[in-house]
Amino acid sequence: MAAKRVGKRTIRLQNPPFIIATGTIVGPQEGKGPLADDFDVVSPNYTLGQKTPEQAEMRFLEEAAKIALEKAGLQPHQVDYMLAGDLLNQIISSSFAARQLGIPYLGLYGACSTFAEGVGLGSMIIDGGFADRVLVAVSSHYQTAERQYRYPIELNIQRKLTASYTVTGSGVAVLSNQGQGTRVTLVTVGVVLDLGIKDPNDMGSAMAPAAADTLFWHFSDTGTRPEDYDMILTGDLGRVGRVMLLEVLKDKGIILEDNYNDCGLMIYSDKQKVGAGGSGCACSAVVTLGHILRRMQNGELSKVLVASTGALLSPLSYQQGESVPGIAHAIVLER
Repeated sequence: MAAKRVGKRTIRLQNPPFIIATGTIVGPQEGKGPLADDFDVVSPNYTLGQKTPEQAEMRFLEEAAKIALEKAGLQPHQVDYMLAGDLLNQIISSSFAARQLGIPYLGLYGACSTFAEGVGLGSMIIDGGFADRVLVAVSSHYQTAERQYRYPIELNIQRKLTASYTVTGSGVAVLSNQGQGTRVTLVTVGVVLDLGIKDPNDMGSAMAPAAADTLFWHFSDTGTRPEDYDMILTGDLGRVGRVMLLEVLKDKGIILEDNYNDCGLMIYSDKQKVGAGGSGCACSAVVTLGHILRRMQNGELSKVLVASTGALLSPLSYQQGESVPGIAHAIVLER
């Protein structure tokens, strides 16, 4: 077995990288939620002065990256690689932001699981000795996601209760082989699971089996139990997917209790009209890099398991009658 492999699907990093800086920027809806004070910037609008939502999303990612670089005291040329992804066709938000930053770039697509995928891959690149510093970035935008996957918001289509609300914003982390504070110690890579769910307005149910599978293998590979973590987070299962996850894991003999939560349920309050909860690449990113890392820095949390979840559908696959495959990748943060 490869020296850094643990069990079937997990990597134990021998030289765990530090998260030396973060950048988080969110939109107006997220600014009305309970975690608003944990983000670097809350935009009062969805546009950031741009003409289209797509251009705005590119700007969100670019600005979050600049915030993270400034906190780290780095110029773009001092970063070895940029790993980034988003939800738009051909990940244009990430690629166009990378065009402005000029950092050697690797584009990623894991749908809403891209945050954990990017942090995991970036950590493995540093642990392998291929880089000293890696910037990981993701973004999503309510208006761009609605236009691509559902209906333009101008049509005012009534949303289903199972539908999630895409988080507008961007989360960026700078990983380094030197530093202090929170480190990425374990990475569990998910597999694509598909139980035949075809409703694109119920992505929580489509992703829950993959989240349960990844968490099961993480506990199995590492010999840990849920109570070994101060907090366990899933990315954006929402109210519907959360219930399914708990049931599937219970059938596997794993009970998640008070230390479990879902980022899609944390970012908004119960008073906000967001359907089943938050979703999008930025959902787990801004909650983790804003709220969770602040709590770790304050000494409230020392070991956190984050499993970002993704629904791997496209408008074309849905129109051709395909079901919605799901995936989840997990990382462990320790301070």
